Amino acid sequence: MDRDRLKALLEDVQAGRLSPDQALVGLRDLPYEDLRFAKVDLHRSLRAGAPEAVFCPGKTPEQVVAIASRLAAHHANILATRATSEVVQAIQAAGLPHRYHADARIVVVRPKAVDGVGLIAVVSAGTSDVPVAEEAAVTCEVLGNRVERVYDCGVAGLHRLLDHHHMLTEANVIIAVAGMEGALPSVLGGMVDRPVIAVPTSVGYGASFGGIAALLAMLNSCAPGVSVVNIDNGYGAAVQANQINRLIAKIR
Repeated sequence: MDRDRLKALLEDVQAGRLSPDQALVGLRDLPYEDLRFAKVDLHRSLRAGAPEAVFCPGKTPEQVVAIASRLAAHHANILATRATSEVVQAIQAAGLPHRYHADARIVVVRPKAVDGVGLIAVVSAGTSDVPVAEEAAVTCEVLGNRVERVYDCGVAGLHRLLDHHHMLTEANVIIAVAGMEGALPSVLGGMVDRPVIAVPTSVGYGASFGGIAALLAMLNSCAPGVSVVNIDNGYGAAVQANQINRLIAKIR
């Protein structure tokens, strides 16, 4: 952190040369912390509304701990996504306060309870899609949203989905998680007047091509109001849903 710049901003606020809002704009541009192997963005929450998350694959457990430690020194509810058991053990050994969500493969470092606003519905087509759905649901909750889960309600038995129709019409945004042929988001898009964020998963037999079939089906959805994120990207869907839900909460 540029301490001289921070000190100057504080002095300007105290002297009346800057308003608090003007100082906040200056804080948004403060530099990152360079760990050599990573440049940790300590001020992302000021710009984007949430702290930087740590994507664990490709990083050593030690690197994950180092990044999470620096973020946790400034923020609560730091997300480490796609965490393996080795990463969880390293975080525990480092003494970092944390909560592990095994189904979501997420570690929340320095967890802090937050009041949820609005409503985000997370719907999965099948039980095999739950890990990606839980990644989305836990991320939404940690970011401060109220979440309802509707699992195993795919097109093979639509009567299971219709049982939740009333709740779905109350949600501000719906995250639809599906593999196989990826039809669930199109069905939801035709049922409700809410934005639907489609998440294709890599679940399926050989011709699903690791989720590409579901991805293409969702991109070609005939239902308006459906947007699509990358294969298995529950985290990305959650961040988009959080932004939509919080904009609606501000308007209301």
